[in-house]
Amino acid sequence: MRKLLLALSLIAAPVWAQTPVQESSFWEQEVANGDMPPAAERIPAEPLIVDLAAKGREFGEQGGTLRTLVSRTKDIRQMVVYGYARLIGYAGDYSLQPDILREIEIEGERRFVLHLRDGHKWSDGAPFTSEDFRYWWEDVVNNEEITPTGPPDWMIVDDKMGSVTFPDPQTVIFEWETPNPNFLPLLAQARPPFIYRPAHYLRQFHATYTDPEKLAKLIDEKRVESWPALHNKYDNMYKFDNQDLPTLQPWLNATGGKSSRNVFVRNPYFHRIDARGVQLPYIDVVEMTVVGGGLIAAKANAGEVDLQARGLSFRDVAILKKGEAEGGNYRTYLWGNGAASQIAIYPNLNFADPVWREVIRDVRFRRALSLGIDRRMINRALYFGLAEEGGMTALPSSPLHDPADMKAWSAMDIDHANRLLDEMGLTERTANGLRKLPDGRPMEFVVETAGERQEEENALAIITDTWRDLGIRLIMRPLDRDILRNRIYAGLSMAGVWYGWDNGLPRAETSPHYLAPTQQEFFAWPKWGQYYQTKGQVGEKVDMEAAERLMQLDYDWAHTDDTAKRARIWDEMLEIHANQQFGIGILAAAPQPVVVSKRLRNVPEKGIWAYDPGAHFGIHRMDEFFFEDAKQQVTQ
Repeated sequence: MRKLLLALSLIAAPVWAQTPVQESSFWEQEVANGDMPPAAERIPAEPLIVDLAAKGREFGEQGGTLRTLVSRTKDIRQMVVYGYARLIGYAGDYSLQPDILREIEIEGERRFVLHLRDGHKWSDGAPFTSEDFRYWWEDVVNNEEITPTGPPDWMIVDDKMGSVTFPDPQTVIFEWETPNPNFLPLLAQARPPFIYRPAHYLRQFHATYTDPEKLAKLIDEKRVESWPALHNKYDNMYKFDNQDLPTLQPWLNATGGKSSRNVFVRNPYFHRIDARGVQLPYIDVVEMTVVGGGLIAAKANAGEVDLQARGLSFRDVAILKKGEAEGGNYRTYLWGNGAASQIAIYPNLNFADPVWREVIRDVRFRRALSLGIDRRMINRALYFGLAEEGGMTALPSSPLHDPADMKAWSAMDIDHANRLLDEMGLTERTANGLRKLPDGRPMEFVVETAGERQEEENALAIITDTWRDLGIRLIMRPLDRDILRNRIYAGLSMAGVWYGWDNGLPRAETSPHYLAPTQQEFFAWPKWGQYYQTKGQVGEKVDMEAAERLMQLDYDWAHTDDTAKRARIWDEMLEIHANQQFGIGILAAAPQPVVVSKRLRNVPEKGIWAYDPGAHFGIHRMDEFFFEDAKQQVTQ
């Protein structure tokens, strides 16, 4: 990897040396007024020069406003996902390449030397240096008042805390005693740990740097209880809801306070340029409007968006194509979906009810549920048969895909499912044919949803009929997404439905961490995940043999750099999931509609829509999209 990263900067340097940087019309007036330095002084001394030709893309022009929709106010954080400026990020082939960083030196996967770009600046023009990393390490995560739990769990490898040093303004060194192969993929996530902070801005809210009287006045004005609460209120790198918080993303939040119409304008200090010296992003303004989720497809059909995928599903394709044929000024692309499963049911192994918990933990029960699903009918009803029928595993385009894993326990077989349930001793039935639990209650299996995707509810409606043949009543309970998560994390939910693993396209070198019970976000084992994430402070210790084996395999993967061995580890972990049905996948690889204005260029016609890795539009570099007739704008 090191050779690859070095090669990137060697190719870029000669082009940069001959290329004058062009000023944007958007910030031209500020430069003329002396309020902002010219573009050549705003970008780093060694900017990231994007090779558009290598990607088969066109040079663009700056300007224009891109309209897109979200369904919740908090989803303005999608701009951090779509913008996808990361220390190191995934390229289109899912290889890791430096982005905000100029270069990374890696020694044995245990020592990482991060080299910053000389002259790189935050969106307010302040220098971005190793001091911003030091502030994060010493003043945020190692400050007991701001972070009572201490540094994040990923800083601990083999029970030993890693170290961070700052030898000069452009260098930061992360080091562990043993290899930490998860470190770089972590930095490239759609939601990465932001291991740096705009120290020059946040110090005003920190007790170490601000006069106590001034801080007390701020605490009173902002109506918070303490200075750590004040600091946390303004330290939201991912939420992106503080317009004063400097950023390194391509667009910055220009909307004050909560609003249904959010405006993001080009970051004048963004570090990427094209080979002609035009600073990215090409598009000046992104307008993100909050609407009801049920209106997104209709508004896209009415031409009220320029780029939209979030909130659209396959069932919307018909209306979108119809609008397109009737003169709509947009195209509807069908991208692949990178999630391991389009719809997956997660029986909660940590469910609080002891009777149900014992039933759910019996693998025969989970296999019976899977055998009782008519995937063919769901595929035809919801996706015209275009999705892949089968359980949750690596997708066919992944080198780790094994058809046997996808087919395991996924062909509908009601008789076999009933035999499994009989073997469990669940033979007694109510008068209306429902099986009885060991304590006599009827088997009413409650599956909770986020209430956001009609396809989930339609699929569950079909499953309701076939599970009835097993003597199980499926009860669907739509909830708000946050409520759903909180109930699952608390062990109050019997089962949840969601997508499969974010990454359905793993390779041997991809960390399998999320296949082991290390995260509460995997709805099958929230308590086990909490236990791992909090180092045993909350949650429950893993007490199931198959899950313990996954933990061991995750450990083994992290302690070898042998690619062949890592592939074998992946194979075993995927096989365990296929046999255990921890997550009952229903369908995968359903096409994702993406609405693109006919005026918008550089948007790939074929792409992958995935959150992690991929950051949705992020891996496709939305800052390189441009309007063919971009209107020049000026600041207001």
